[in-house]
Amino acid sequence: MPDVVSDLHSIGELARASGLTVSALRFYDSAGVLTPALVDPVTGYRWYTDEQIAPARLVAGLRRVGMPVPDIAAAVRAEPAEVHRLLDAHLRRLADGLADARREITRLRALVDPAPAVATTLLLSPAELAAALDAVRFAVGVDPELPALSGMLLDVEPDGVRLVATDRHRLALARAGAAVDGPPARVLVPVDLVDRLRRLLDTDDGPVRLTVTGVDLRVTVAGRTLTGTALPYDFPDYRRLLREAVGARPAAYRIPVDVVALRAALRDPAAPTLAREYAGTPLAVSVLGLDDAGGLRLLHPAELPGPPADADGGLRFGVNGEYLLDALDAAGGPQLVLELDGPIAPLAVRRPDDEDTFSVLMPIRL
Repeated sequence: MPDVVSDLHSIGELARASGLTVSALRFYDSAGVLTPALVDPVTGYRWYTDEQIAPARLVAGLRRVGMPVPDIAAAVRAEPAEVHRLLDAHLRRLADGLADARREITRLRALVDPAPAVATTLLLSPAELAAALDAVRFAVGVDPELPALSGMLLDVEPDGVRLVATDRHRLALARAGAAVDGPPARVLVPVDLVDRLRRLLDTDDGPVRLTVTGVDLRVTVAGRTLTGTALPYDFPDYRRLLREAVGARPAAYRIPVDVVALRAALRDPAAPTLAREYAGTPLAVSVLGLDDAGGLRLLHPAELPGPPADADGGLRFGVNGEYLLDALDAAGGPQLVLELDGPIAPLAVRRPDDEDTFSVLMPIRL
């Protein structure tokens, strides 16, 4: 034992060489991140090799930047390219966290020292606003445990308003042009006010006048006025959700969709589905693939002998059929485009001629 130990470093020596404390080294040993080369069976002393100094220094650096322990463990064992990927992912998390913190601090400052509410007024086309509401309404959340998803976000821009809704499993966006007077505004509109407004929009009697003053909402349509109060919740950062779900680059697959045929296939009582379970509840999964012409078709589970993507480049993926029907109905039109990057990537359902109106559905692993 003495000859072996003389070639090793004690835990204190490794602590001084790496910048980690002795207690941190003990923690990373228990977590399986950085285990000693030798533990004395009598004294319990930990001993480390020269080759463990560099990994320990890596752990110390990753610890300083707040990387989660599972990612630190992966980085210690990974090739350089994978370590760079982990670092890039952690940087994105830090940037997103900083953005979230800035928004929360801004909200807190407003609570401490509230500024006088400034009104923002929009004049909108009833038909355009109705189409935008119809394209988004289906994705509003209904889970009472997630009240921040129970309304529709109105994100007012200099020349229009973006409407957004999500229930975590799907995300829908649409945009309506508007004449805007006032600063940008973001309000989470209660769904009952959204529905009452939609019932008034089947008219051509002048524009819709929408005024946002702090949390107060006022809408005038064809001589009728609706008022309401915005929900007091922070809606998720939908722009970040889009970056994570769809990304900025073009999708690998851009598939034309014959809406009439696909809707009929999904609604057929005899349509084949794959049985899965989600949160303890049975779930019928519709499986889609490509036909010989590159269009979308509904597959039978018997056509799934192997993994989701065939070696020859074929594509098949699972979705909640009811959710896909909602997205098709909301998008409207006989022809749509479905975009995705692979069998487990989010699906974007788009109108071919409208980049501002689309929905995103989460896939189901086959």
